[in-house]
Amino acid sequence: MSAYQTEQEEFWAGDFGNDYVDRNRIEDLLPPRLNIFGKILSRTRDVKSVIEFGANIGTNLKAIHALQPAAQCHAVEINPKAAATLKTYDWLDNVTEGSFLDKRFEESADFSFTSGVLIHINPEFLPKAYEALYNASRKYVMVMEYYNPAPVAISYRGHDERLFKRDFAGEMMDRYPDLKLVDYGFVYHRDPNYPADDLNWFLMEKRS
Repeated sequence: MSAYQTEQEEFWAGDFGNDYVDRNRIEDLLPPRLNIFGKILSRTRDVKSVIEFGANIGTNLKAIHALQPAAQCHAVEINPKAAATLKTYDWLDNVTEGSFLDKRFEESADFSFTSGVLIHINPEFLPKAYEALYNASRKYVMVMEYYNPAPVAISYRGHDERLFKRDFAGEMMDRYPDLKLVDYGFVYHRDPNYPADDLNWFLMEKRS
């Protein structure tokens, strides 16, 4: 019997997720992430703690730590090999191993986010992902994913039903009316200085 609710979770917790860890190096990925998060964090105020769902080897949190070293960093990661890597970092305050779709998080942070994670979640379980992101945040929620105005599934490295594009931020704001858009941006793979995946980021803030 599987420990996970969806095939997608098993996929990332297993061998494919291990291979993903092996082919990524934090040194190579860090410069563009510093550029991205420098822009995102410049649109925030008083962020003293962050939580990332699907942190993998910790590149995003490493960038945030470099930009705001006083901020507490919490990582949640489903892949055991990636989680083991995260636990070697002395600048990470907490690492939770497992799927954030079936865990409840009592603690919250000023800034919760995902990056390239919602695109890999079974669409039927997205409400749980949105709930985790929303409840974990005291102030800001950020999603950095592949955007599409309408939901669409595309093949991912030869695998079907493993990558989904849609308007994640729009769906979250529809679900939680107190979430208001602060800013958004696009990362381009042909950027002459900081090339990265073609990702859209959306920064939202809880406002009554």
